[in-house]
Amino acid sequence: MEDGRLCQWSVFRSLLAIVQWWGFNVTVIIMNKWIFQKLDFKFPLSVSCVHFISSSIGAYMVIKVLKLKPLIVVDPEDRWKRIFPMSFVFCVNIVLGNVSLRYIPVSFMQTIKSFTPATTVVLQWLVWRKYFDWRIWASLVPIVGGILLTSITELSFNMFGFCAALFGCLATSTKTILAESLLHGYKFDSINTVYYMAPFATLILGVPAMLLEGNGVIEWFQTHPSPWPALIIIFSSGVLAFCLNFSIFYVIHSTTAVTFNVAGNLKVAVAVLISWMIFKNPISGLNAVGCGITLVGCTFYGYVRHMLSQQPPGTPRTPRTPKNRMEQLLPLVNNNDKLDDKSLTSPSQPLHLDKHQSQPHCHFVRRRRSPLTFKPKHQNGSISNPKSQDLDSH
Repeated sequence: MEDGRLCQWSVFRSLLAIVQWWGFNVTVIIMNKWIFQKLDFKFPLSVSCVHFISSSIGAYMVIKVLKLKPLIVVDPEDRWKRIFPMSFVFCVNIVLGNVSLRYIPVSFMQTIKSFTPATTVVLQWLVWRKYFDWRIWASLVPIVGGILLTSITELSFNMFGFCAALFGCLATSTKTILAESLLHGYKFDSINTVYYMAPFATLILGVPAMLLEGNGVIEWFQTHPSPWPALIIIFSSGVLAFCLNFSIFYVIHSTTAVTFNVAGNLKVAVAVLISWMIFKNPISGLNAVGCGITLVGCTFYGYVRHMLSQQPPGTPRTPRTPKNRMEQLLPLVNNNDKLDDKSLTSPSQPLHLDKHQSQPHCHFVRRRRSPLTFKPKHQNGSISNPKSQDLDSH
């Protein structure tokens, strides 16, 4: 009886986390589009600055004042070497998203943002030389096909907005990949991430926003029929943008990876539907089909990644298994890449061998064995104990 109640509470908490995440995400997107289109505040850099300032204040209040989250301490040197580059990419990502909303409909922008898994895989393959299972590449086919169909049939197509959204996907992928290497050793949650990155992003974007949009903002304030209510809406969008980060933290800790992936794709569908109901942007039948194919492809991609991550350690996964003895002496990733802890074998663990391999499935540096550590061989030539091989993991 008590287990049933705990299960019901867990399901209820997951649903609550997903609904509030959907609510904040869709509201921020709709409000930003409303600011650009209905309030005629066509200054995406300034809107992004408002979001960064609000997020900086909100994260400070949550961590320092309310103490709802413990602060993850970062060395001052790491703040500039690790956090600052991440903040720059984070800033570019947010700005490009707002720029795309300025020129294209929400439905088209959200569909293009679903292209992020494909850009992430391609970047890791081209730049970081990471190899992926064929099922990963197969799952990208419906995503790319859906994006192409949606772009061709988009009735409100704008090349500048399309490019901004596409480069926004690249920025999101770059941020995800860099986080694995630059933030290695720090277990950041969404609140601590905003706490450190939002102030840097404000400094990065503040000067360009004043130089490029300062005069336009002043002119808008002087000519707008009701500027103060409009400013309240603009600053409210910044507050909701911070609440969105807090809701992401809550939903990640309340759901599984598969649930989060499926909920994220359904969120896109909800945002597209609500934006169409509010802004009445024309959507053709083929355009809707392309959007649906893209979302199904994203769900399939998440499922494939989850299934591959659940495979036992001895199963060949990405990065791929070395095919020959010479290749085993080369590193599986670049020197700047983060090694997956699961791919290293500690001295206290047995070495997992693939049936097609005669060497361990990881990278080792072989040392010359001292005569004192020499182990006699059996008659069939095999070493008496695999654990006694004198190998150091790289």
